[in-house]
Amino acid sequence: MTTKAKPTDDSFHVFDTTLRDGAQREGINLTVADKLTIARHLDDFGVGFIEGGWPGANPRDTEFFARARQEIEFRNAELVAFGATRRAGGKAAEDPQVKALLESGAPVITLVAKSHDRHVELALRTTLEENLEMVRDTVSHLVAQGRRVFVDCEHFFDGYRANAAYAMAVVRAASEAGADVVILCDTNGGMLPAQVQAVVATVLADTGARLGIHAQDDTGCAVANTLAAVDAGATHVQCTANGYGERVGNANLFPVVAALELKYGKKVLPDGALADMTRVSHAIAEVVNLTPSTHQPYVGVSAFAHKAGLHASAIKVDPDLYQHIDPALVGNTMRMLVSDMAGRASIELKSVELGIDLGGDRELIGRVVERVKERELRGYTYEAADASFELLLRAESEGRVRRYFRIESWRAIVEDRPDGTHANEATVKLWAKGERIVATAEGNGPVNALDRALRVALERIYPQLAKLELMDYKVRILEGRTGTDSTTRVLITTGDGTADWSTVGVAENIIAASWQALEDAYTFGLLRAGIEPTE
Repeated sequence: MTTKAKPTDDSFHVFDTTLRDGAQREGINLTVADKLTIARHLDDFGVGFIEGGWPGANPRDTEFFARARQEIEFRNAELVAFGATRRAGGKAAEDPQVKALLESGAPVITLVAKSHDRHVELALRTTLEENLEMVRDTVSHLVAQGRRVFVDCEHFFDGYRANAAYAMAVVRAASEAGADVVILCDTNGGMLPAQVQAVVATVLADTGARLGIHAQDDTGCAVANTLAAVDAGATHVQCTANGYGERVGNANLFPVVAALELKYGKKVLPDGALADMTRVSHAIAEVVNLTPSTHQPYVGVSAFAHKAGLHASAIKVDPDLYQHIDPALVGNTMRMLVSDMAGRASIELKSVELGIDLGGDRELIGRVVERVKERELRGYTYEAADASFELLLRAESEGRVRRYFRIESWRAIVEDRPDGTHANEATVKLWAKGERIVATAEGNGPVNALDRALRVALERIYPQLAKLELMDYKVRILEGRTGTDSTTRVLITTGDGTADWSTVGVAENIIAASWQALEDAYTFGLLRAGIEPTE
């Protein structure tokens, strides 16, 4: 792992709260080990601050801070502990929760403070003046203990709408007590960019405090709201990796950082870090056990994927005509999708991507275009099945179908028994390297049984197939006359430990469609292994 130089100054903060706010997303449940792994990824990416959680509020976060001090040597980020202002009527120096923040050892502390007058009175059940004193006392105490303090003004924008004078009084109280940054939080996520920009500009002019922004995504505007706050003078952005967070999520770290670096020209990451963005996004998705969003800006696998023939024609001349940045800047790649929308340019560019030289043969390219359109009319899809498309392309360009085995017949049997159990058995008869082979296998379903039977039949002849593993299986019923008399499309993803590929099959029943996809998957696996066809 390469060491990257830190940003040159403290003039702009990228603050990540994936480990706290992001972890509130439904379906995410992080262990301490998970949090440590994500923290390493974020530090390697180069964010300035990583909010690790609320020490003292739960044992997991307390353990995280203890282990992070011992197990992670942060090169780019500072670890941040999150907590609340002291209790009403008490003293910060005696508050157990404030003590837990100090005991975490974190050099930076973020305090959440009420800035909406109704929340003060209804949730805290105290007076507006006492809330201001809670902010002053807690901030000044932590600063006196040598901690850098940020203050999150919870529900700030709603509070500003209800009582602007009081909301700004909270900002002043925090800033005057020694808070480095006061963050305006759109906790309910209901703001729009123009509103955010106007409020941030007004608060900045009225208070003179250094301001940050924390935006939830309930209107789908969290990234835009964050950038609008920057336009208005905010110099601290709070985000989460992949936009994880409560309800619909938070401002997404990756498009915010990419916009700041590539659109605003702000130096917010270490040198070379932006090119790690796609890798980091996907790595964190794996840790939280969520499939990476294919259509996420900048880092999604479809972010620079082109399907329409018109787009491909332009991209062949100059990729910038249909791409707002070079994908390599964020560690992504351009992809050409082959579909019934494809034209000659799409096929040519895709062949280059696959390493197949068509030699500019217009007749050949035209045949491939027509073949794709004809098969997609029947229900095939090649934009999600690159391996099947490559086999089709090679067949047209080489004038032959690559065959490593020739099927004589196959059958699958599903047996329901009176005791409620089921049996699935498949038999495959084929020829490979001049030898007739008959193999039978059982499975936990008819497709699994077919897969096993095909493997039993071929592994002795082609031991390379032992590495193959069926990784994903998708079925779609295409439009037909009736539900049971419809066309079925099956997409199968197969891997060999170093890469994976997808194949497609279409037929009037799910078993036949699955068999087609399996045939292509095994054929492509042998092609990848460098085996010459024999049939």
